[in-house]
Amino acid sequence: MIQHKPNQKKYMIPLYLTIAVWAILMVVLLPSCGKKENLAEAVGKGDSIPDMRTTGVTTYISDSGMIRYKIITAEWLVYSRIDTPYWAFQKGIYLEKFDTLFHIDASIKADTAFYYEPKKLWELRGNVHIRSQRGDKFDTQLMYWDQGKERIYSDRYIRIEQPDKILTGYGFESNQQMSEYQIFNNTGIFTVEDTAPADTVQQPKTN
Repeated sequence: MIQHKPNQKKYMIPLYLTIAVWAILMVVLLPSCGKKENLAEAVGKGDSIPDMRTTGVTTYISDSGMIRYKIITAEWLVYSRIDTPYWAFQKGIYLEKFDTLFHIDASIKADTAFYYEPKKLWELRGNVHIRSQRGDKFDTQLMYWDQGKERIYSDRYIRIEQPDKILTGYGFESNQQMSEYQIFNNTGIFTVEDTAPADTVQQPKTN
């Protein structure tokens, strides 16, 4: 019997190709079988939308059953559906802090403020002005107030006006009542008579 070898080759080539294709598919598909992909959660629009927006606010906030703070602001935004919930006062804030006898320990003004609820941390930005109970004035562009640690601090330029002198420097730390504080990197001590009075940080003039 005569065998037709050319015909055998004609049918063997498609068979090899089929085996090769199946081998490639098995290599590609098998490692992913039964393996769950770790996909990041979609970022929802709610992450950038406040849960509460209030305008024209004048309110009192209590702590341990006692009124401790008074807040006046044009706009109060609350973000609570994020990892670190916070309040935002992007149109400015005026805040008064009271002692146990309802005397004002300090008054605070700032162009912008953020309050991080879990940390009990205030971040005050832009023309920050603080007046203590004894009348000292503090002016800077950035101030942090850690209520949990009862500490107020900054690493920026600060100007402190006392009844008889003015202190300036870079870096500042104080207790919560603003009665005991220190300036780091002191840049000057001046008598009040030698300097013009100012309630805000003096900015350099531009032409």
